[in-house]
Amino acid sequence: MENAALLNAIIANAIDGIITIDNRGCIESINPSGCKLFQYTPEEVIGKNVSMLMPPPDKEQHDEYLARYQRTGQAHIIGIGREVKGLRKDGSIFPFRLGVSEVAYSGRNIYTGFIHDLSREKEAEEQLKEYAAQLEEQVAERTQSLQRLVQALELAKEEVSESLEKEKELGILKSRFVSMASHEFRTPLSAVQLSASLIEKYALSYGNPNISKHVGKIKNAVGNLTAILNDFLSLEKLEAGKVEPAFSSFDLVKLAEEITEEMQLLAKQNQNIIYQHTGTQHMVRLDQNLLKNCVVNLIGNAIKYSGENTFIEFNTEISEQGCQVTIKDNGIGIPETDQKHLFEAFFRAHNTGNIPGTGLGLNIVARYADLMHGQVSFKSEVNQGTLFTISLPIL
Repeated sequence: MENAALLNAIIANAIDGIITIDNRGCIESINPSGCKLFQYTPEEVIGKNVSMLMPPPDKEQHDEYLARYQRTGQAHIIGIGREVKGLRKDGSIFPFRLGVSEVAYSGRNIYTGFIHDLSREKEAEEQLKEYAAQLEEQVAERTQSLQRLVQALELAKEEVSESLEKEKELGILKSRFVSMASHEFRTPLSAVQLSASLIEKYALSYGNPNISKHVGKIKNAVGNLTAILNDFLSLEKLEAGKVEPAFSSFDLVKLAEEITEEMQLLAKQNQNIIYQHTGTQHMVRLDQNLLKNCVVNLIGNAIKYSGENTFIEFNTEISEQGCQVTIKDNGIGIPETDQKHLFEAFFRAHNTGNIPGTGLGLNIVARYADLMHGQVSFKSEVNQGTLFTISLPIL
């Protein structure tokens, strides 16, 4: 009795479905897992032919097996591990692995079916096949795209080889391309900037803060793209040796005040640029455009890398030793390990995060200062801010 109770408990708690049928195919018992798989109660299936749980053509084949047994007295025993389909009460069909064993009991034969649901495995297989097919399709597309690209590159290489005989001429072509690309990009960017400004103006009457917010994002994105184009064009000109300083006399204080006014418009909320000049002399003889580019770049960095509600100190000084321009912020600072690489092209400090930039600005500033026979130095601490100094001789 104890063994029988243990056996019943094992069958009742089995993960797989277990069904017993007699030699006529009628169901004698079904465990809870089998009921759950087929969505029937024991009362609905016990005494019924097991073919009620089979979809076509398995149902017809089972009837043929029974007919053969009735004619010949020999049962058709299904091998272990066969994959078949099951028919649920709601009409849905699912795959399962069927194992059948024959047991002689009390002078008669009983057939026990062990049913292991394969729905998840089949779904996983189908997903894997689908992913594999998608991957093969993507690989084929990428391969074709790569082949087209290689062909285009080979064709371009041949065309360039035919038209350019020297490396110098190739450099000229690159220079023309950068200039053309910069020009072609600037035109639509200017149009986008103008349209954004007009949208902002027309939207004032609606009083919708979301419009101003998104227009501001457009303006910032256009400004970032324009700055990137300017950096690349400046670098290309420097590399090509096209930048020659044009020294002239001008009022340094007037230039600095103009720059302060322009950059204040780009500052963050409650971010103030404080300008101060030391000395009674205002006139210098330098390249005004190169100096302005240097100062705008450094103040732009101070704005980017400092938070709201901060001050940016912008100072100029003219003395017998020369001209000095300093820009000081209270921003994120530059890690000590990065400082030795700061003026390298395309280098950005590791703490800049998602703040946009090309890593070209300081390289350009240093090279512009060098063209004016000056130099750039800095002092910085992380989270304490940075002080940049441009030292230039008075010619």
